[in-house]
Amino acid sequence: MNDAVVPRSTDAQDAADAPSDADLRAALADLLRRHVDPSRLDDGPLRGDVRLVEDLALDSIQRMTLAMVVEDHFRICLDEADEQQIETVDHLVAIIRRRRAGA
Repeated sequence: MNDAVVPRSTDAQDAADAPSDADLRAALADLLRRHVDPSRLDDGPLRGDVRLVEDLALDSIQRMTLAMVVEDHFRICLDEADEQQIETVDHLVAIIRRRRAGA
Protein backbone atom coordinates (compact mmCIF):
# COMPACT_ATOMS: atom_id res chain seq x y z
CA MET A 1 0.00 0.00 0.00
CA ASN A 2 1.32 3.40 -0.97
CA ASP A 3 0.98 5.89 1.88
CA ALA A 4 2.74 8.72 0.05
CA VAL A 5 1.32 12.12 0.78
CA VAL A 6 0.61 14.28 -2.23
CA PRO A 7 1.47 17.88 -1.40
CA ARG A 8 -1.26 20.40 -1.99
CA SER A 9 -0.47 23.23 -4.31
CA THR A 10 0.08 26.61 -2.74
CA ASP A 11 -1.46 29.86 -3.86
CA ALA A 12 1.94 30.82 -5.28
CA GLN A 13 2.04 27.60 -7.33
CA ASP A 14 -1.53 28.15 -8.51
CA ALA A 15 -0.66 31.70 -9.56
CA ALA A 16 2.44 30.47 -11.39
CA ASP A 17 0.36 27.83 -13.21
CA ALA A 18 -2.37 30.30 -14.16
CA PRO A 19 -2.40 31.26 -17.84
CA SER A 20 -1.33 34.77 -18.75
CA ASP A 21 -3.77 37.29 -20.17
CA ALA A 22 -2.13 36.76 -23.57
CA ASP A 23 -2.74 33.00 -23.25
CA LEU A 24 -6.39 33.60 -22.36
CA ARG A 25 -6.82 36.02 -25.29
CA ALA A 26 -5.24 33.45 -27.64
CA ALA A 27 -7.66 30.79 -26.38
CA LEU A 28 -10.58 33.20 -26.85
CA ALA A 29 -9.44 34.00 -30.39
CA ASP A 30 -9.36 30.29 -31.15
CA LEU A 31 -12.85 29.81 -29.70
CA LEU A 32 -14.18 32.76 -31.70
CA ARG A 33 -12.64 31.42 -34.92
CA ARG A 34 -13.95 27.89 -34.39
CA HIS A 35 -17.40 28.57 -32.97
CA VAL A 36 -18.55 32.04 -33.95
CA ASP A 37 -17.13 33.47 -37.16
CA PRO A 38 -13.49 33.35 -38.25
CA SER A 39 -13.95 36.23 -40.69
CA ARG A 40 -14.46 38.67 -37.81
CA LEU A 41 -10.87 38.33 -36.56
CA ASP A 42 -7.50 39.33 -37.97
CA ASP A 43 -4.79 36.70 -38.17
CA GLY A 44 -2.80 38.43 -35.44
CA PRO A 45 -3.27 38.23 -31.68
CA LEU A 46 -6.61 39.27 -30.22
CA ARG A 47 -6.22 42.63 -28.45
CA GLY A 48 -7.78 43.16 -25.05
CA ASP A 49 -9.51 46.40 -26.05
CA VAL A 50 -11.51 44.76 -28.86
CA ARG A 51 -15.22 45.26 -28.22
CA LEU A 52 -17.36 42.19 -28.82
CA VAL A 53 -20.39 44.01 -30.19
CA GLU A 54 -18.99 47.15 -31.80
CA ASP A 55 -15.69 45.79 -33.20
CA LEU A 56 -16.51 42.13 -33.83
CA ALA A 57 -20.18 42.80 -34.62
CA LEU A 58 -21.35 39.82 -32.57
CA ASP A 59 -25.12 39.57 -32.42
CA SER A 60 -27.03 38.16 -29.45
CA ILE A 61 -26.90 34.57 -30.74
CA GLN A 62 -23.14 34.80 -31.33
CA ARG A 63 -22.59 36.28 -27.86
CA MET A 64 -24.64 33.44 -26.37
CA THR A 65 -22.62 30.90 -28.37
CA LEU A 66 -19.39 32.49 -27.18
CA ALA A 67 -20.59 32.37 -23.55
CA MET A 68 -21.41 28.66 -23.86
CA VAL A 69 -18.09 27.69 -25.45
CA VAL A 70 -16.18 29.80 -22.91
CA GLU A 71 -17.98 27.98 -20.09
CA ASP A 72 -17.19 24.59 -21.63
CA HIS A 73 -13.58 25.38 -22.50
CA PHE A 74 -12.61 26.99 -19.20
CA ARG A 75 -14.96 24.85 -17.06
CA ILE A 76 -16.60 27.87 -15.47
CA CYS A 77 -20.15 29.08 -15.09
CA LEU A 78 -21.05 32.57 -16.27
CA ASP A 79 -24.13 34.13 -14.76
CA GLU A 80 -26.33 36.79 -16.31
CA ALA A 81 -24.51 39.58 -14.47
CA ASP A 82 -21.18 38.37 -15.90
CA GLU A 83 -22.56 38.31 -19.41
CA GLN A 84 -23.95 41.84 -19.08
CA GLN A 85 -20.55 43.18 -17.91
CA ILE A 86 -18.64 41.83 -20.90
CA GLU A 87 -17.92 44.61 -23.36
CA THR A 88 -14.32 43.92 -24.35
CA VAL A 89 -12.04 40.91 -24.60
CA ASP A 90 -10.24 42.07 -21.43
CA HIS A 91 -13.56 42.21 -19.55
CA LEU A 92 -14.08 38.56 -20.52
CA VAL A 93 -10.51 37.67 -19.51
CA ALA A 94 -11.07 39.25 -16.06
CA ILE A 95 -14.31 37.31 -15.58
CA ILE A 96 -12.64 34.05 -16.63
CA ARG A 97 -9.87 34.68 -14.08
CA ARG A 98 -12.37 35.49 -11.33
CA ARG A 99 -14.49 32.42 -12.04
CA ARG A 100 -11.47 30.11 -12.26
CA ALA A 101 -10.35 31.43 -8.88
CA GLY A 102 -13.69 30.38 -7.45
CA ALA A 103 -15.34 33.77 -7.15
